[in-house]
Amino acid sequence: MIVSFLNGRGAAALMLAVCLLPAGALEVKGGVTGALDWEKMRIDAELSVDLAGAGIRLPSGRTQAEEALFSGYFGSIQPVILSIRLDSSTVMGDLIHSGEIQPSLIDALALQAERKPPRYSLDFSTISSSYTINLKNVGSQLAGYGEAAPMIRLVNPASAADYTGIVVIADRELPVHGRKVSAELLPCLFPRIWDTEMNLIYDRTMTRPGWEAGFSMVHYTVMENIFQNSPSGISEDLQRVVGDKPLRIMARGIFGINPTDPVIDRADAVTILSSEANRRLLSEGRVAFIVPRSALNNRF
Repeated sequence: MIVSFLNGRGAAALMLAVCLLPAGALEVKGGVTGALDWEKMRIDAELSVDLAGAGIRLPSGRTQAEEALFSGYFGSIQPVILSIRLDSSTVMGDLIHSGEIQPSLIDALALQAERKPPRYSLDFSTISSSYTINLKNVGSQLAGYGEAAPMIRLVNPASAADYTGIVVIADRELPVHGRKVSAELLPCLFPRIWDTEMNLIYDRTMTRPGWEAGFSMVHYTVMENIFQNSPSGISEDLQRVVGDKPLRIMARGIFGINPTDPVIDRADAVTILSSEANRRLLSEGRVAFIVPRSALNNRF
């Protein structure tokens, strides 16, 4: 469940204060800046508000200054949230426009941010703060979005070992299926996995309902985390997702209107689908994607 950093009367009072701020009185210096970190699954944002331009003087206007700061944050972060890539063809804002989710979800995400205490410039002309929005639980909020897809079962399964997780390696530019171009895999909240015969192997509807708190179906990281100096070679953080004996798969290509979906060899898909234990890895979201480090941070 998404939990606000404000609750009850405090949130209601602050929202009312935001609504009562004079129109045009607020200047957010340079706008909100920061990054969506796909490895840590969070948004880190920072902004400053011009208090002099808003006609706020300290120390008497301290409360008004903090209300102005929150107003600037709340208005500036919403376009960032609306632009979060859900899958190859959809961003969060598309679901608002279609009515599939309510705008209140965007408000809740903005409100649940952890924020640092406000900072004032030396001349008290500006107020600044930093905000962090955890995205790990967003998937459970969107669990009902779209149509369910059954998990594939093979008529003639092959003999396959059981693994503790699945690692799809797409750490370089790969051919984009159906186009004469190559691209890097783009992270998104709900990636799909296809095989080279273009059978759908994995998508968000295959994960079990009621994910563990803080455990999302998507995990992105870099190559060095599967080549550690340890018996398994897997970093400690990644082991929490894929265990110490994951199936390592080299992606053969990428698919999608935007290239978010790795394409794996049919033989690797058969290895996954031939074992009940391996199919369960899909339903439990024990899948990680290795991408270039440059793909992990979307700055805004």
